[in-house]
Amino acid sequence: MLDTANAIDTANALDTSSALAQRRTDVYFWRTRSPIPNPDAAMKTLTTILLLLFFVTPSLSQDMKIPDHLVHDQELTDALQDIAAKLGLDQIFDIGDYGTETISFAVIDLNSTEPRIGGVYMDNLIYPASVYKMYVAAEVLNQVSQGEYGLFDPIAVESPNDVDQRMSLRHDLRPVPRDGDTLTVHYLLDLMITTSSNTAANVMIDLATRERINELIHHYGWHGSEVTRKFLPRRFEDPGYEDIRGTETCALHAADFLYRIYTNRLVNPWVSQQMMTLLGRQLDKSKLAAGLPDDAMFYHKSGWWSYWTNDAGIVDDGHTRFVIAAFLPIRQEDALPKFHELAEEVFRLMEARSVSE
Repeated sequence: MLDTANAIDTANALDTSSALAQRRTDVYFWRTRSPIPNPDAAMKTLTTILLLLFFVTPSLSQDMKIPDHLVHDQELTDALQDIAAKLGLDQIFDIGDYGTETISFAVIDLNSTEPRIGGVYMDNLIYPASVYKMYVAAEVLNQVSQGEYGLFDPIAVESPNDVDQRMSLRHDLRPVPRDGDTLTVHYLLDLMITTSSNTAANVMIDLATRERINELIHHYGWHGSEVTRKFLPRRFEDPGYEDIRGTETCALHAADFLYRIYTNRLVNPWVSQQMMTLLGRQLDKSKLAAGLPDDAMFYHKSGWWSYWTNDAGIVDDGHTRFVIAAFLPIRQEDALPKFHELAEEVFRLMEARSVSE
């Protein structure tokens, strides 16, 4: 699935610092896919290597904490670490001029009496690609639920937000939104989540505003996660956002976000159920969905860009239920088979745990 409408022709400036290495880096892409060299890459690489050498077992950084409503499960964490090692995901990844990066991976067991979480570098802040569109959708729905506007109110698409050249998935026959089109909030939300339209995302970000999207994120204690960028080149960004750091999140925050949706606790039940409906209509089946059983429902948002390939969602086959958030610093062509195997391994693990409960 393409995160940009014309195979990454839409530029996005990223800052891919991690919780393991607090290095801030801005890089710029526009059509050539060639990054401006990162002068801090060597330092980030060295810092990441040293941290991984000194801390063999991944643990939460001091400024991250597991929410009180989730119980950290060391047995689950150990099992997930074994899976990561088996699939070669427990390493330091070379991401070119960006330096190095580790995965950010978390699973919440929804079958246990109380939700139990485990993960591998689950607090590692990483570039989420289009996965962060689910945060945008949540704040739009929050504003709808407060009566600020309606789901079927008309919204105008205006340049430079109209970045899509074609629909991301070839089997999606809906027309590409263009400058001058008037579409409803509901339609744009659906385009943004189900087919990952960047044009729709840009319009929704303008509607909700980045300030209020981040207010929602921080209200739940997901500090470090922020929506800072639209899906367009920096030279077309709004005043004040031309040089801002890139959008980041981590598996811990994404998993808790999804857990709140599952339990009707993201804003309110209406917002949570609207989010479940949108995520359940996701059209990208190439990542984690490819390794799940055919009879399992997967409510999720996926995304990829350059070195980053990600997927996060809620799995439910009527018996085995869990949240999974996997952010891999691996190019999509190499990441897809990893996602397939990861989903199979985690589903088997969670299925076995559900039987033992």
